[in-house]
Amino acid sequence: MATQQPSPSQSSNNPLRGIGLKVASVAIFVGMSAFIKSAGELPAGQIVFFRSFFAIIPILAMLAWRHELRTALHTKNPLSHIVRGTVGVTSMGLGFFALTRLPLPEAITLNYAQPLLVVVFSAVFLGEAIRFYRWSAVIVGLFGVVIISWPNLTLFAGGSEMESRQAVGVLAALIAASVSAVALLLVRRLVKTEKTATIVLWFSLTASALALLSLPFGWAPLTAWQATALVSAGFCGGIAQILMTESYRNAEASTVAPFEYTSMLLAIAVGYLAFGDLPTLYTLIGGTIVIAAGIFIIWRERALGLERGKARKVAPPQ
Repeated sequence: MATQQPSPSQSSNNPLRGIGLKVASVAIFVGMSAFIKSAGELPAGQIVFFRSFFAIIPILAMLAWRHELRTALHTKNPLSHIVRGTVGVTSMGLGFFALTRLPLPEAITLNYAQPLLVVVFSAVFLGEAIRFYRWSAVIVGLFGVVIISWPNLTLFAGGSEMESRQAVGVLAALIAASVSAVALLLVRRLVKTEKTATIVLWFSLTASALALLSLPFGWAPLTAWQATALVSAGFCGGIAQILMTESYRNAEASTVAPFEYTSMLLAIAVGYLAFGDLPTLYTLIGGTIVIAAGIFIIWRERALGLERGKARKVAPPQ
């Protein structure tokens, strides 16, 4: 889930601490994915409920520690939060569906399409000016996504049941990344008027309520391990969310954002040790291309930000 980047007054300049918190959040998010995958093929709505509901506990603990609990839900835009929650739940459900049907490294790597799609949707829906360099990076990055997906997508022409299930998983992961990009744009609008705590808590509550509506459509009975894994996934999600938010309080986004891609290495290690999953050559090559494109976009955003800052400094007073 995307978070608000704190204002400079809320932030401290401690890049190493920010990077450490970011890497810790990424590692815990990978652990969350591993717990969900270990629970087996369960209804997506059921997984979303456990992930969202039990994430509320560490979030509430953080808010209480900061003495922000009383005002956390105060908002002038409840409808915007509900819309953002609905879009976010859709993305989360599709992502979890994909996770239960794909090897862990592939499922996580396909999610790297999200920042590329944010650039596209920012131009289409928000009218942001996207220049040649970023468009080039997006095109190259999406080519990498095609490389990762190609072996599975070609299986629609025929293949075993397992292969067909993985092909459906790839499509779900790509749609999830697209919907997640839309959710991030909605968050960008919310952060102009809402606090981080408000956005996070509203999302967790909205996601839990919406996921609960899927109960009449049939939730699976859980074994003791499945229940433990899903509850653990929820706690991991909440804790990782807090750590990610704190990472942006300690360093600029352009400093910590590239460390999101450490999740690929962690996913390969956890996927092999826990599930015997090995990344394919397509995943490694395509993932490297996508990561390179994503890092270039981050670098370009930072460069443009510095240019705009210099322009504001030299602009004559009105």
